[in-house]
Amino acid sequence: MQEEKKTVIEEQLVVFQLSGETYGIEIANVHEIIRMQDITDIPRTPDFVEGVINLRGRIIPVIDLRKRFDLEVSEYTQASRIIVVEVEGVTVGMIVDSVSEVLRLPTNNIEPPPAMVSSVDAAYLRGVGKLDEQLIILLNLNKVLEKDEKEQLKDESLQEVAAALEE
Repeated sequence: MQEEKKTVIEEQLVVFQLSGETYGIEIANVHEIIRMQDITDIPRTPDFVEGVINLRGRIIPVIDLRKRFDLEVSEYTQASRIIVVEVEGVTVGMIVDSVSEVLRLPTNNIEPPPAMVSSVDAAYLRGVGKLDEQLIILLNLNKVLEKDEKEQLKDESLQEVAAALEE
């Protein structure tokens, strides 16, 4: 009798900290992780949009996830990072407190988010992953920005304003 091998389906996650909680996003959405750098302020954008950065000639809007999730805002530290992600065709940087690791999480260890899993609105979450004793709150990147916000952040005028400010 042959023993059947069970295929374990895993997600590869970038794990980061934000306001004392541990979060994860799928690595497939992550372009790169960079240190904090000077951010150029852009007028008439939502308050959670910090501005834009010039990343090797590309203008990337940057959002502060603490502000986006209505968490207490704190000073950036040496550990603060910008995670550059792609969300439905929009490249955006997300400021987090720190990035800790890349890990594999079996999908059978992921549960739907309970209503009160963290201080973040459940609408932004897609689940909670359990790995050993660690709970990882999984963000739904497609919900972090609303449709009109995505349009605003990829709007050509934003790029033009940013280019003018850089000169």
